[in-house]
Amino acid sequence: MTGDGGPRRLGWRSEPHPSRLAPDHPLRTDILARHERAMAANLSTYVDPATGYTVMTAAYLDERGYCCTSGCRHCPWEGATTTPAPTRPT
Repeated sequence: MTGDGGPRRLGWRSEPHPSRLAPDHPLRTDILARHERAMAANLSTYVDPATGYTVMTAAYLDERGYCCTSGCRHCPWEGATTTPAPTRPT
């Protein structure tokens, strides 16, 4: 199945977008564990242990059905932009 964002990335359920969580990030193991627990509990978000920010899970982003180009860590869509789209001044 594809959404407006195109086909899903390989490994999208368990691996964050490669440009959004470095393989050598010091809290990578904890971050991935929190994501896995949130997904198992059918939660849409978890709290990033490094920043305290709320992060959307891959399942939530998949259910949304498209890439919003905001640079989501767990964006499941192949071809998603690697950096967030610039915002327009209001």
